[in-house]
Amino acid sequence: MPPTMPPTAPPAASVTAPLTWLYVPADRPDRVAKALAADADVVIVDLEDAVAPENKGRARAEAVALLATPQPRVQIRVNDVRTPYGQADLHALAALVTGTCGVRLPKVESAAEVREIAAALPGVPLHPLIESALGLERAFEIATACDAVASVGLGEADLRADLGVSSDGGLAWARSRIVVAARAAGLPAPSQSVYPDVRDLAGLAASCLEGRATGFRGRTAVHPAQLPVIVEAYRPSEAEIAAAQEVLAAAGQGAVALPDGRFVDEAVVRQARRVLESARPAAYPGPAAYQGGAGASRP
Repeated sequence: MPPTMPPTAPPAASVTAPLTWLYVPADRPDRVAKALAADADVVIVDLEDAVAPENKGRARAEAVALLATPQPRVQIRVNDVRTPYGQADLHALAALVTGTCGVRLPKVESAAEVREIAAALPGVPLHPLIESALGLERAFEIATACDAVASVGLGEADLRADLGVSSDGGLAWARSRIVVAARAAGLPAPSQSVYPDVRDLAGLAASCLEGRATGFRGRTAVHPAQLPVIVEAYRPSEAEIAAAQEVLAAAGQGAVALPDGRFVDEAVVRQARRVLESARPAAYPGPAAYQGGAGASRP
């Protein structure tokens, strides 16, 4: 049975969570080393889309070698666990991923699937990716599948193909849906999906600003050059920080109007706190950075 909706929304998860995630193919240990030396908060070692079928075994072996020592800045993206590749990934990595900040699960379409993986990887934060219409319809069920779920996100390339959309406008509802599902589940705000044109940094910046305005927090990247653009877009400006501080200075006085005409009530105060918290450096991206979902809403 799907979990029961909590009677009130759970407390918001910390917004000092990581801002940047950098994908790197697991079968390229040289690139993995460079990624770990870059400024990404989290490095996603990818066994799925970035690896050709003939290289899956070598990629898995390289991931096993990497995880021989704890890697608190690393997430592993396994293959779809409904495939032999994904099952082999889970079998090979089960004893090793406890030293990481989690496992990213592609193409998730049900809460039962997430619970089965959680049972196979006890104590490991799970990060389901929703990449189909069916997964999107079940977004809240997936987000509240079990306490191991640490975040949810969209895989937009696959979702575009499944929905048959060719523009960002066609994904607007899906993006809002995942933001709402994460919030309702007490999870961190989702990160934006990859911006595929690594040379279009201006387009990336504009897209990040739009994502921030619509409830996302941070973004996955496929090239180190994208990282500072993401951080710049998602960190509040000095003007935003000053405005938030002014709001908090007026807090506790009930509903009041500031000299510039802004009306301040409790909702505005909560938003100001979020702005100031988002100005802080990202949390250390080990498993503790992904705790804070609303356990009361979990089965």
